Amino acid sequence: MKSKNQSAGILIYRRKNKHIEFMLVHPGGPFWKNKDEGAWSIPKGEFTDEEDGLEAAKRELKEELGMELAGEFIELTPVKLKSGKTVYAWALEADLDPALISSNHCEIEWPPRSGKKISIPEIDRGEWMSIEEAKQKINPGQLPLIDELITRIQF
Repeated sequence: MKSKNQSAGILIYRRKNKHIEFMLVHPGGPFWKNKDEGAWSIPKGEFTDEEDGLEAAKRELKEELGMELAGEFIELTPVKLKSGKTVYAWALEADLDPALISSNHCEIEWPPRSGKKISIPEIDRGEWMSIEEAKQKINPGQLPLIDELITRIQF
């Protein structure tokens, strides 16, 4: 059973024209449709205590982006979100085309408390962002992941 109190994810970054860019994803579905600043995230998902965090992060990457990435994963310091959830994250340098993202779908009740279920993509898009843009758009609880990575990589 997945734990609602922990997620594992991957902060994807690339070097472009001597700058660092981050690949962030936007959650799918009607609740998030018109939300932008503070709504974006690293690709991540819940995992159990029995699972290896990095393996769970790779699984979630495949589910949310529809692709597998390999390379040297950099373990980052876990962060705690306002919801109480702890996010375990790894950074990976990779270059991918956001147009190739193919997210899995999940069912939600919509409208809330209506009893009706709709199928939505877990994420509706991904985008490369500059450091400044990523810091504005990422969920504030995940911001320390970007700050830590910036201090640990060479430009």
